[in-house]
Amino acid sequence: MREIRGAGDGAGLRVGIVAARFNEVVTAPLVEGALAGLTRAGVADHAITVVWVPGAFEIPLVAARLAATNDAVVCLGAVIRGETAHFDLVASEAARGIAEVTRAMGVPCIFEVLATDDLAQAQARAGGAHGNKGYEAAAAALEMVDVMRQLEGSAAG
Repeated sequence: MREIRGAGDGAGLRVGIVAARFNEVVTAPLVEGALAGLTRAGVADHAITVVWVPGAFEIPLVAARLAATNDAVVCLGAVIRGETAHFDLVASEAARGIAEVTRAMGVPCIFEVLATDDLAQAQARAGGAHGNKGYEAAAAALEMVDVMRQLEGSAAG
């Protein structure tokens, strides 16, 4: 049996971050968390590109562009439930679009668009009681880069 697990070493990697400005009170701390996670893992400052887009719906387009020149992309946003179905549409399309980019480009695009019922739930996940999901997304991105590289070199891949 062969088991593959990714490591979190970011040395020599290029990582893109795409973040939604909508609900920036939530997304700014997510970006800070992602940056902290990447730099702690050894990704050089000059190897990180942060792109801000208007909202979560716009994330997949920029993720595709970043995937063309980076080893991984971290996608950050916050969609908070309101009184209409808009919440469901935006959250679903952001998830679908990011997944499509990942499969089409073969580059890990980590989905961390928070979909919460209220602002307090989102803030709890952006550096509050539930940690910082941006930091966790950065770790997942680096792990997936390593997993994909190991699979490229294996007979199982």
